[in-house]
Amino acid sequence: MADPIVHDTLFIGGELVAPAGTGVIEITNPSTEEPYGRVPEATTADVDAAVAAAREAFDHGPWPTMSPKERGDVLAAVSAAVTADMQGIAELISGEMGSPLGFSLMGQVFAATMIADQYVGLASTHPFTDVRPGMMGPSEVRKVPVGVAAAVIPWNVPLFAAMIKLAPALVAGCTVVLKPAPETPLSAYVLAQLLVDAGLPPGVVNVVPAGREVGEHLVTHPGVDKVSFTGSTAVGRRIGALCGELLRPVTLELGGKSAAILMPDADVATAVAGIVPNGIMNNGQACVAQTRILAPRDRYAEAVEAVTEAVGALKVGDALDPETEVGPLVAERQRTRVEEYIASGREQGARVTTGGGRPAGLDRGWFVEPTVFADADNSMRIAREEIFGPVLTLIPYDGVDDAVAIANDSDYGLSGSVWGADHDAAADVGRRVRTGTMNINTFMMDMCSPFGGFKASGIGRELGPEGLEAYLETQTIAHLAQG
Repeated sequence: MADPIVHDTLFIGGELVAPAGTGVIEITNPSTEEPYGRVPEATTADVDAAVAAAREAFDHGPWPTMSPKERGDVLAAVSAAVTADMQGIAELISGEMGSPLGFSLMGQVFAATMIADQYVGLASTHPFTDVRPGMMGPSEVRKVPVGVAAAVIPWNVPLFAAMIKLAPALVAGCTVVLKPAPETPLSAYVLAQLLVDAGLPPGVVNVVPAGREVGEHLVTHPGVDKVSFTGSTAVGRRIGALCGELLRPVTLELGGKSAAILMPDADVATAVAGIVPNGIMNNGQACVAQTRILAPRDRYAEAVEAVTEAVGALKVGDALDPETEVGPLVAERQRTRVEEYIASGREQGARVTTGGGRPAGLDRGWFVEPTVFADADNSMRIAREEIFGPVLTLIPYDGVDDAVAIANDSDYGLSGSVWGADHDAAADVGRRVRTGTMNINTFMMDMCSPFGGFKASGIGRELGPEGLEAYLETQTIAHLAQG
């Protein structure tokens, strides 16, 4: 067993500083249940110091007054440094939260560099200033940084979630206090060091690992101008309420219960080959996971058989094993949660076609067998609530109107997909689903396009120009015509 990764300082004001308190956060390898790391637990006093550093860097530092291109150059250097250590960072994330190494490489690390690179490009092309004809003369419309941003990120995709907030905030000219989840703070330390090495001025990014109470102190801090949160809908409602009271701009990227619709003319084998990896991705711990599979009733048995076979063939094991396709859940409490949902599905009359228990031969680690439910309907908890584990539910439908109705019969509206031989017909169905992102005969997150949800899946958008606009305020300067 390797020695745990230990940090005894916090990253505030461009330096590693001693924490105000004595609390620590212990990180456990979910595959082995062995100690993996330890970091200080930030206190409200540490948040005060971090916000003060970010405030100073915004109000008096060079960062907001630099050109977007100059800020983009720093971000480009960070992206290059992450790329240079992609394997090492991926292994770190797999060790701290259990993501299979293959997914860590592509979905955790490479995807983060794609986000950074996209905003490097926008730094040079986004219209930060527009001069328009006004009533009495030219009207200068400027896009200016919103100020100090609080970025609160989840444990499931720690580097990706950090970059989806940091990249646009930095290009916009904001300064940031980043609060990583207590389960996954280690990758944030790596990112902080890379930011320093890239020449980021002191105080522009500060990192304070902590739990919910300290996070709430950050969200409501008077020195913060903008909040961006990714996580559960329950916590998102709380943060949204707090920001509403403060009239503080907030972006919320929350949960999902996305539907994958098999059209009547779909090639089931091809569709299932695309759906299953994106329903089970990151051990099912993904807000965009395609966890409700809707199949025509006259092809339902065919779809159940294909999904069952594909899921049953997935290799479960240690996240750091390159052959592993499904690793452990992030924590024992998460495994308990998933097992409770599996029990609920059985109790409500759904049928387990594969999985449903703990995998044989893996006595240590927080593993759950990838599980498929058939004979389900959309009223069951397994079809309505976000499980956040490797559990797929197949639901039959009668005609495409019924499929759309079932897909829309959800509190969530984050993602989705439609699979069919007639691409245009599938796209027409996709346009009728009330969801923030929709895929036709594929599944992806387009780093150039806005990402976010309808309904309880969130407020606002990340990625693309819309993601940059979330960190900008609009200022109008009206000029009296001369001469």
